[in-house]
Amino acid sequence: MGFIKKIKEEIRVIRERDPAIHSSMEVFLYPSFRAMLHYRLAHKFYKGKHYLLARYISQRAVRKTGIEIHPGACIGTGFFIDHGSGVVIGETTVIGNDVTLYQGVTLGGTGKETGKRHPTLEDNVMVSAGAKVLGSFTIGANSKIGAGSVVLEEVPPNCTVVGVPGRIIRRGNEVVIPRETMDQVHLPDPISDDIRDLKKMNSLLADRIAELEDEMTRLKNEH
Repeated sequence: MGFIKKIKEEIRVIRERDPAIHSSMEVFLYPSFRAMLHYRLAHKFYKGKHYLLARYISQRAVRKTGIEIHPGACIGTGFFIDHGSGVVIGETTVIGNDVTLYQGVTLGGTGKETGKRHPTLEDNVMVSAGAKVLGSFTIGANSKIGAGSVVLEEVPPNCTVVGVPGRIIRRGNEVVIPRETMDQVHLPDPISDDIRDLKKMNSLLADRIAELEDEMTRLKNEH
C-alpha cells in the first residue's frame, strides 16, 4: 500500500470508529493519526536497518502525541488508538487487522525474555483503557481485554478477559464488525459477581443460624 493510500486508510479508520470526529480535516489533529504516520515511516527505516533514524522518528512521535510505538512492531491495517495518551507498544509486538487500543494500554514484555518479548494480537482484538498485556504470547482473534486488566498468559480466540491478573470470564464472543466491538463498559465483572454470591450465601447462613437458635430455644423451653 502506497503512502497516500495509507493516509486515506488511517483517515477512514478514525472517522469510522470515533464519533467525535466531524470532518476529515479534524483527523490531522488526532494523536492516533499522527502517531501512526510517524510509525509507518519509522517502521520502513527499521526494516532497512536504519535503526537510529527509525528511533529518532518514533521518539519525536512520543513527544508530540504521548503514544510510544517502537518502529520494530508489526501492525496490520485498520489499527485504531482511541485518545492514545500513555499507550506503549513494544519492539516485537505483532498486531493483526482491525485492532483497537484505548488510552493507557501497554503491550510490553516481562523483562525476563529475549527474542520475541512482546504479545501478538490477532485480528479484531479490543484492549480497553489502562490494560496491560505483558509477555510473548497471543491474544486470539475477536477477544476483548477489560479496562485495567493485567494479562500475563495466552488468551484463546473469541474470549473476554478481565481482572488482575486477567482471567477468562467469557468464551465465544460473537464476531462482529470492529465499530460494534468498541464497548468497554458492558463486560462481565467477576469480582462483583463473587461479592454478590458471598452476600447471598452470608444471608442464607444468617437465616439458618437464626432458625437453629430458635429451635434450640424451643427445645430448652420444652424441657
